[in-house]
Amino acid sequence: MCTIEQTTAIEPTTAILVFHPGGDGPFGDWADTMVESASAAPGHIAAWVSVAEEPFEPAVAVHFGTSAAVDDWLDSAQCAEVMRAGAALGWRSAAPALLLDGVSPPPPGIGAFRHQLVAGRLDEFLESQSVLTAAARGFSGYEGTSLFVQGNEEALSVLRFRTDRQLVGWTSSRQRETALPSLRSSLRVDFAAESGTTAFGTTVRTDGGRVVMTPNWKSAMLVLLVLYPTVMLLSRFLGPQLDRSGAAPWLALWLSQVASVILMQWWLMPWASKPFRRWLDPVDGSGRRTNVAGAAVIALVYAVTLWLFGAVRWLQYWDYAG
Repeated sequence: MCTIEQTTAIEPTTAILVFHPGGDGPFGDWADTMVESASAAPGHIAAWVSVAEEPFEPAVAVHFGTSAAVDDWLDSAQCAEVMRAGAALGWRSAAPALLLDGVSPPPPGIGAFRHQLVAGRLDEFLESQSVLTAAARGFSGYEGTSLFVQGNEEALSVLRFRTDRQLVGWTSSRQRETALPSLRSSLRVDFAAESGTTAFGTTVRTDGGRVVMTPNWKSAMLVLLVLYPTVMLLSRFLGPQLDRSGAAPWLALWLSQVASVILMQWWLMPWASKPFRRWLDPVDGSGRRTNVAGAAVIALVYAVTLWLFGAVRWLQYWDYAG
């Protein structure tokens, strides 16, 4: 197992590459060449080789300072050469690279859990993870588990299911709940799931073994916060341009909606979600005081935007239509 360097990075991203078992020789012998390739790439921070014995999948995790640095390495000739050498030895990819950045939710069907181990309890932790993995195999959609251990102190487990629905079926199951006490006995604190906030304001977390999500009313409030000024501004500036270009009303409305969705999905909603990240968190933001404070701030912004569009004639699209 490779050693792990510790450095500080802004919005780091981890790429997890999972392989089919059954290659020639020990997995770690070839995996170390992948670690060496990633270590030489700009932006590299750390690397892990997984526990490759049954029932776990062989995998490599590479940790970079930014998602762009991860993509540059994954797209590089050096990475492609290492992958070809692995395939020749029988280590073939079992899934596309899984990216975890702490901002976006994990890919669909992926559960990633971080663990802080009690000193001297590594063997118990590995045994508990083996029991959990054996139980998960009996659930619909299960595809595999990769386990990464950093020294004797921290670990990352990554479960793959075909869909989010099947992942939730496992994480909320009685079988998993029954097996969790033995796992928790080897941890300093309860395990934490990798989470992120979607473009439309929903944060997914795991709390006490249950998958929980941002309440719908909070997501709806945040969407309205962004949607109203977006529609008003597009109606004021884009709508008249489409009218003057001769676009039919039905086409102009469709083009305006396309612009609205693109702006909200990739720019406006992620930007607006940042100051409300704690409020949107279904665990950290579930307290009464936090709920009320966040809702009050959003209501205040509602009032400001309504006043702005009502008072500033230059922003009133109905005076500029046609």
